[in-house]
Amino acid sequence: MAEWEAPGTPPGEEPIWIAPLHLHHQDDEAWYVLDGLLCVRIGDEVVTAKRGEAVIVPHGTPHTFWNPSIETTRYLIIMQGQIHPLIEAIHRMERRDPEAMKELFRQYNSELLGW
Repeated sequence: MAEWEAPGTPPGEEPIWIAPLHLHHQDDEAWYVLDGLLCVRIGDEVVTAKRGEAVIVPHGTPHTFWNPSIETTRYLIIMQGQIHPLIEAIHRMERRDPEAMKELFRQYNSELLGW
C-alpha cells in the first residue's frame, strides 16, 4: 500500500492519466480516496470516487485512473503481488517508449493496452 497524490486536470483539457490503460493477469488493485476525487475506468465503466470511498479492480480487467478535478487528489493505492514491483521498475526505466513499456508489463504478468 502506498499514499500518492495526483495533480488536477485543468478545465477543458484531456485528463492527466496516472497510468495508461492496462490490466494485471493475476493481481487485483484498489484505491481509497483520502482527499479529492479519483476516476477509475474499469472495463467500459467509469467510477468516480470521492473522499472516504474505495474502488477495486479485479485482475484481468482493463483499467486506468485519473483526477478529474482541478484540486490535487490524495489516495491510497493497494497493490497485490507483482503490481508494486512493476511500478518500481517503471520508475527505474531510462527508456519509456511504447515497446519498452509493453515488454516491462509482460515481465510482471500485466499487459499495457493503451499509451
